[in-house]
Amino acid sequence: MRIVTLNCNGIRAAARKGFYEWARRQRADVICLQETKAQESQLDPRAFRIGAMHACFHDAQKKGYSGVALYSRCEPDNVHTGIGWPDVDAEGRFLQADFGKLSIVSVYVQSGTSGDVRQQVKYDFLDRFLSYLKKIRRDGREYILCGDWNIAHTRKDIRNWRSNQKHSGFLPGERAWLDTLFDRVGFVDVFRRLDDRDEQYTWWSNRGRAWEKNVGWRIDYQIATPGIAAKAVKARIFKDKRFSDHAPLIIDYDHEL
Repeated sequence: MRIVTLNCNGIRAAARKGFYEWARRQRADVICLQETKAQESQLDPRAFRIGAMHACFHDAQKKGYSGVALYSRCEPDNVHTGIGWPDVDAEGRFLQADFGKLSIVSVYVQSGTSGDVRQQVKYDFLDRFLSYLKKIRRDGREYILCGDWNIAHTRKDIRNWRSNQKHSGFLPGERAWLDTLFDRVGFVDVFRRLDDRDEQYTWWSNRGRAWEKNVGWRIDYQIATPGIAAKAVKARIFKDKRFSDHAPLIIDYDHEL
């Protein structure tokens, strides 16, 4: 089972940069997208098709903002559009597809970079989300939550860690939240289970030649329950071509969808 996740920073912009042609060649079983910035009704189904994959979307109410999507080779048994929280669902941040006893989620966690108000919104979401994740951890299903979590976990996950310790995405409280998720709740950072190297980033600022210099952040994850995480066999970050300011994260699992 191959799963790809990408914050596409505008699904139409990524399409113009060749994302869909690339995606059709990946033999992926599931592709999760975040920050689609489009309403499904605005998209030509022919142009935004990935082979015969099933597609589902959770759009933000505000046009040109947020939104998530999930493509799957197999038709899901169930699709859950939204998490059930009106403020979060209005921004199109959560989409879950169930396949037997496995659930795959495309999730887009808020950024707090625009100021204190949005940072507090992010913290409020993280508090609720942790309770939610604790609950599903006990429900007997396996989960893979794919997406842009907007947090770099450790110094290894960000080039300029010293200068970013007071910036959203690398704040002590955010990093401690991930510590709790991994160390106490028991979810697994699947990429780090397979690859412990430095300088493995998934996002680069558009400023200061960050991409060229590899001054990046690893903020895109596949975070999974231990059973399915143990079946991960290969991980890579695709950087041969740019479809967005993020790069696709691709992980293969010894599991049949």
